[in-house]
Amino acid sequence: MTGTETESPAGVIAIVPARGGSKGLPGKNVRSLGGHPLIAWSIAAGRASSSVDRVICSTDSEEIAAVAREYGAEVPFLRPPEFATDTATDLDVFGHALQWLAAEEGYRTELVVQLRPTTPFRRTAWIDDAVARMIAEPGISCMRSVVPAPHPPYKMWKIGAEDTLEPLLTIEGVAEPFNMPRQSLPPTYWHTGQIDVIRSATILQGSMTGSCIKALRAEPGSSVDIDTLEDFEFAELVFERRMAPELRELLGTT
Repeated sequence: MTGTETESPAGVIAIVPARGGSKGLPGKNVRSLGGHPLIAWSIAAGRASSSVDRVICSTDSEEIAAVAREYGAEVPFLRPPEFATDTATDLDVFGHALQWLAAEEGYRTELVVQLRPTTPFRRTAWIDDAVARMIAEPGISCMRSVVPAPHPPYKMWKIGAEDTLEPLLTIEGVAEPFNMPRQSLPPTYWHTGQIDVIRSATILQGSMTGSCIKALRAEPGSSVDIDTLEDFEFAELVFERRMAPELRELLGTT
């Protein structure tokens, strides 16, 4: 912070993390989905949210930065190369963004919304609902979008010595949960990555979740995580069959 700057009040920012390198599908963050770059849909959701004060794209790519600015996101910095590798973690990326904003702008925020470009299908109301709940319940450190798990983990296995199958999970009092009907097993949920809302203090303390994580129930069928060409082609089907009307309204297209 320079001597002429003052701290901004705490608020809510959305961060759209989009690195340039992708081995599974090169250029995926700017690949066209529904007539717009993939990243545009996450930016649009953040901008449409009444709870979000700023939408910031964290990227190491000048190309992605230019597209993000075109669709209304701020790109106040380019992400350092060490935070744009295959092994860089969300904590690296988000910690860097928060520290940069505090050091360079004197800006500090209370809540951070993660909007991954590779999980583009989300409703703006989900963001607002999650933020409202975290404001109302200060003990929540993080909220994550989830859907019912497509495959019960109680029917999953590890492979031991000599190809011996070993149950991944057990249930107290149940001898063979892997042989039970899935309807009789405890319900489990899959983290979709569509929306995470995290307290900035939690991130700065070294965690992307903290110890009190609450569920944001997303719609089954809305979750697509794009990493390969096959994933992208599936996303195109989901877009046209399920999400197109609402998403196109965000960008004022038909």
